[in-house]
Amino acid sequence: MRFPFSLTRSMTGYLLKQKLSGRRHFPMVLMLEPLHACNLSCSGCGRIREYAQWAKNRLTVDQCLAAVDECGAPIVSICGGEPLIYPHIQELVEAILARRKHIYLCTNGVELQKKLGLFKPSNRLFINVHVDGMEQTHDAIVQREGVFTKAVDGIKAAKAAGFMVCTNSTVYRETDIHEIAVLFEYLSQFDVDGFMLSPAYGYEAVCKNDPQGGSEIFMTRDEIHARFRQARELLSQYRLVTSPVYFDFLCGRRNLTCAAWANPTYNVRGWKGPCYLVTDEHYPSYQQLVDATDWNTLGPGNDPRCEHCLVHCGFEPAAVFAANRHLGDMLKMAIWQMT
Repeated sequence: MRFPFSLTRSMTGYLLKQKLSGRRHFPMVLMLEPLHACNLSCSGCGRIREYAQWAKNRLTVDQCLAAVDECGAPIVSICGGEPLIYPHIQELVEAILARRKHIYLCTNGVELQKKLGLFKPSNRLFINVHVDGMEQTHDAIVQREGVFTKAVDGIKAAKAAGFMVCTNSTVYRETDIHEIAVLFEYLSQFDVDGFMLSPAYGYEAVCKNDPQGGSEIFMTRDEIHARFRQARELLSQYRLVTSPVYFDFLCGRRNLTCAAWANPTYNVRGWKGPCYLVTDEHYPSYQQLVDATDWNTLGPGNDPRCEHCLVHCGFEPAAVFAANRHLGDMLKMAIWQMT
């Protein structure tokens, strides 16, 4: 199976419960950012720019857990910033797992090998390592030599210790898809459990100080479609965890309506609205975020800030909802999960 049975069972039961309750907007993945400090300065990252003045701030474990409980999403993505430099990361992970949630612990891998002993393998814990290319390319993107080697060493150590490990690769305008195929082939020898792929998005926080508005590294919608049609041809043999319905959307072969409300973000300023990448306001509660946001005004064709956004945090949950409405999509997703 592409995902652990426990995750599939939890998500299926959760979606059924929401459908029976008639709830229209509900969370699927909580994007939990306990801090925004990071040990790298990646080219495509807006967090270190948008939250520069809050870089020294930290959420307490109690604040994090209150957000987990308030939100109720079955999956928690612990991100940031770099979560492995959060001083209470062990306590936080243990407490979230005790709540029977599934965790994606997102890391650049620099501290992974050193911090691995803080955690215990679990079928509810995925370690998600960001790798954007082979050594020369990846180190250039993160603007530091040696990071690729540290990330790979962390992946090997995590797999040897029995952890589930996936990688997350961002596709930029200059990304060579053939190199991504080489990367996936290289990482497959370490039994990596899955490869996540998403197009970069030139949102305001990362582009506002760029005279060219990010045009050098970020793609238009048409460019994304062309690049991912190439990716589908070259990468289909690998264990992708990018769903086939979402991949159809990335290739321009179907439409999806953004479901940004399904992946809410909680950080040191509160509940970030309207979505993970676009910031209009921070709210004191999850329900205020949902109630105060006119979701119909967001997404490509509605808000110009969303015009070239096809990223997974808005459209991967949209793919799940679309699959639940169409039998053909449901069968496609089921077969994909079982392979």
